[in-house]
Amino acid sequence: MKVTGKQKNSRNCLICGMENDAGVKAPFYNMEDGSVASLFEFRPHHQSYPDRTHGGMISAFLDEIAGRALWVKSPRLYGVTTSINVSFRKPVPYGVPLKARGKIIADSPMFFSAKAVICDMDDTVLAECTARYFKLSVEKAFDKSVHEDEEMCYDIKDGVTEIDFKNADFL
Repeated sequence: MKVTGKQKNSRNCLICGMENDAGVKAPFYNMEDGSVASLFEFRPHHQSYPDRTHGGMISAFLDEIAGRALWVKSPRLYGVTTSINVSFRKPVPYGVPLKARGKIIADSPMFFSAKAVICDMDDTVLAECTARYFKLSVEKAFDKSVHEDEEMCYDIKDGVTEIDFKNADFL
């Protein structure tokens, strides 16, 4: 599936923050079907049991990619999580390439709902969520002391033009 754009990374976010030493530093891509996707790896310090990523990290990643689905069409709005329901299907390893995808499944002027999945590179669904968000403007999302461009400052070009999803129907 073709990548149509790349979303910015922040300084400090646990999932996308480029200056967060404990973070995932995940990139996010706008896809031709209106979804958002990521290619990433959890790291050993994201561990729960040996060789498994902590459920809290998995949930945080799913929340991030589901919320970023809004940015595919509305990059000046943010989603504030009001509810999230996570299902853990199989152990999520760390230290191996993974991919994820999120897509809006319902939209209204004030709220949206999205579904997201984390998969291995063979498209086996390891974890998934449905989440609901309140829409918040950029002006309300950021404290007056921090400007959006100061926090969401990383526009990293990495040459990714396609992400293969063998099973495009899992969303």
